[in-house]
This record gives sequence, C-alpha cells and structure tokens, in this order.
Amino acid sequence: MANYIIGFSQIMNPLCLLLGLLGTFLGIFFGASPGMTSSMGIALALPLTYSMGIVNGMSLLLGIYIGSISGGLITAILINIPGTPASVATTFDGHPMALRGEGGRAIRVGTLYSFLGGMVSLAALFLISPILAKWALKFSYEEYFSIAVLSLLLISSLSGKSIVKGLVSALIGVMFTTIGMAPVDTVRRYTFGLTSLDGGLKLLPLMIGIYAVAEVLKVAAASDQGDMKPLNYKSKGLGVTWKEFREQFKNFTVSSLLGVGIGILPGLGAAISNLIAYSVSKKMSKHPERYGTGCIDGLIASETANNAVSGGALIPLLTMGIPGDAGTTMLLAAFMLKGITPGPLLFDTYSDVIYAMFAILIVANIMMLLIQIYGLPVFLKLLSIPKNILLPVVMVLASIGAFAMNNRIFDVWSILFFAIVGYGLSWFEFPPAPIVLGFVLGPIIELNFRRGMMSSYGTFFNFFTRPISGTVLVLTILLLIIQIVRTIRTRQKTKINS
Repeated sequence: MANYIIGFSQIMNPLCLLLGLLGTFLGIFFGASPGMTSSMGIALALPLTYSMGIVNGMSLLLGIYIGSISGGLITAILINIPGTPASVATTFDGHPMALRGEGGRAIRVGTLYSFLGGMVSLAALFLISPILAKWALKFSYEEYFSIAVLSLLLISSLSGKSIVKGLVSALIGVMFTTIGMAPVDTVRRYTFGLTSLDGGLKLLPLMIGIYAVAEVLKVAAASDQGDMKPLNYKSKGLGVTWKEFREQFKNFTVSSLLGVGIGILPGLGAAISNLIAYSVSKKMSKHPERYGTGCIDGLIASETANNAVSGGALIPLLTMGIPGDAGTTMLLAAFMLKGITPGPLLFDTYSDVIYAMFAILIVANIMMLLIQIYGLPVFLKLLSIPKNILLPVVMVLASIGAFAMNNRIFDVWSILFFAIVGYGLSWFEFPPAPIVLGFVLGPIIELNFRRGMMSSYGTFFNFFTRPISGTVLVLTILLLIIQIVRTIRTRQKTKINS
C-alpha cells in the first residue's frame, strides 16, 4: 500500500495532471477518428516527451493509450464507423440504439463499462501480474495456434442467421493475409510483381475500407431516400438503472476476464477481444436473437472487453518486456528512450516509476469517464451535421490516417479496394466483422502452425498432446459440432413453421 501512496504522490502536481488530461483528450480524439489508432497517437506524441521526466512523459503517453481505446465507441455508435479495430463489435448494437433515438444512452453505457473494464484490468495488473505472466510463459506455438483457431470459430455467432456466410467472410480475411512475404521463409506470395505488396496488406486500410468508406458508399446510394435527416438524442445519468447493472454483472464479469486474458497474450489485443467477448456474451444470453437489434448486452460486452485489454496488455510488457499490442509496443519504445528496460527486474530497479504508472492509469481512466460523459453534448452535435458534409470529412481523415501509417499512397488505394469488397459483400449479406477478425488471426494461425510443425518435425499430433493446446482444440471441435447441430435444428423448425 505504501508503494501506491508513493506512486500517487509523484503524479499529484499540476503539470503531470495537465499532461494526463491532455493525453486522455488526444487519445479520445484519435480513437474517435477513423484511421487513427493509439499507436499512431503515441508515436506522434513520443518526440514531445524527450525533454520530460519519465513520470510526466508517461502521463501524456498513457493518457493517449487509455483514451484512444474508449474513444472509438463515439463514431461506432453515432455513424456506424468504428474509430479503431477495438470498436468493431460496438457498432453491432450501439448504432441500432442510435437509430432509434438512444445514441446518448449508448455512449453513456459504453463509456461507463469502458471505465469499469479498464479498472478491472488495472486491478489485475496491480495484484496478479507476476502470476499471470508466469502462466502466459507456458504458452508456445501450439497454444497460440489453437486459441486463434477457436477464436476464428467463435465468429459463427457474429454472422447473423448464416454460419456459412460468417465462415466465408472469415476465410476471405485470412486469404488477404497470405499476400506478401510468407512467415518463416519469406517467400513472396501473390504479389503479381508489385513491390508494394511485398509487405502485405495492412489492417488499418482494410478496416477503414470495409467500414468507413463502405459506409460512405451505402449512405451515398441511399441519400435520395431521406437518410440525411439528423436524429434527436436524449440521455441522462450513466445510461443504466441499478436493476440493469445487476442483470449485466455476469456479462460484465465474463467480458472483463476475457479482455484481461486476451491482453496478456502478446499479439492479440483489443481488436480481437471485443469480437470474442461479443460472441461469448451472445452464446450465454437467454435471448441471443436480440443481439444486433440494439440491446445493451452486446454493447457492454464489447466495450468492457476492449478496455480490459489495456491493463492486461501491460502485464507482459512490464514483467517480460514483451508488448501485448501495438499501443504497448510504442510504450516499450518510450521506456527504451528513457534508458529503462522492462523485464523481471523492473519492479525492483524502478519501483517508483512503476507505481507512478499505476497511479497515472487510474487517473487517466477517471479522466476518460468524465470527458466522455460531460463532453456528450459536443459529440452529439455530430448528428446535426448533414451526412453529405460529415462523411467526406471522414473520408479525408481516413485517407490521411492510412497514408500516415507508412507514408505511402498505396495504402490509400488499398482502402478504396477494401471499400469495394465490403460494399459488394454487403449486397449478399456477408458480415464484415469476420473479415476483420480473419485478417487479424490469419498471420497468428499460419506463423504458429508452421513453427509448431517445425518444432515437432512435421507431426501435427503434437498440437493435441500438449495439455492446453489439446484441450482448446477438442473444445473447438465440440463447439463446431454443436453449432452445426443447432443450425440444422433451426432450419428444420423454420420449415415446419412455414
């Protein structure tokens, strides 16, 4: 307890708090802007911290990190465009709530559970990080492969009425990941002689194209049907009653644990956690048919899980020096610039810095809650802007974000390509979320499968003999069988009723 008091004493000065507030505000802006990410915001702010002390510098950077994850819910709810990959599942129920006049409530509910999910993840970071880090060390190639395959299967519950279309969408996402240099042996694949494809396609242009630009195309196609009319939004309090809070406690708890667990595993992150938590929440629900129609269950699952990743992703960074996601990769760079090497000895050699960081994370979460709740009237002003003005601005921001990632015009052309793909698939009712998930999981599946096969000298049976990997793969097979049986029964009931 004394260490935490010391940590708070280091940040309780006007400059440090002001930098934390500025960082949180900038993080929310980056999160709400399609094409911007937490890693991009931290990268842009990193040069500003060169002349700062480590505590003041981390206050700015951690504020951006916390704010950007939650900020994505604003555009996800209001205009159906996720600001970051962490907010993809938020669009499923958040935007339908907005369409029926509950946009203010949706933002308040999402913000509240973003805060609560973040606080749970910080509790895990503070109390059990050494234990969880040691457990994560047991994971090898086989475990990462099996978990990724299980995650890919879980998207079947995100695919509406057709499991087949959901799986096809996921495989399309995986297919896009095979373009460029192959993992392990770096063989060029499907580049067609274009050097721009050597590095493969990137997640950010794919997400911007399939969601942001495809949404612009849909609105443009429907603009003559009166879709430009702004809606009125009313909201008060935190968006949930005490009764609803109690009813959602199980959903919140499971989503928090999923977020923390996924955050601990390096390379997964919030882009996967929100989709998996939404899927699990839907499977646990007594009324899964309500998901996708504007129920708060799905919104709570998504926003709780993606913010619960924030503390979880810091666990492997601080205890093993392994960044848990793209944002913590930039935080690792910030540590290295200050001459600090994260790892097992960090808690002994720089304990004052670590506990100051813990205090900063708590304060940043509180600042995020206050900014998004009291700034709600400003956010809702977005709806008073005609879409024929707002969406071109979104296009410009998306293009700038795609270009700034690698400073190449190829990524801007990529978002147009993915927009056409997303718009075309929407005509045939193929869900976009599995494409994003497949694109995220594809490299993880391929890389760890190849490494696992190499370590076992080409024997796939090794994936089943390892306890954790084998259990997850058996569970995957059982879930697939259950899903197929459930689909067959649903079709039979439909035929009987018709």
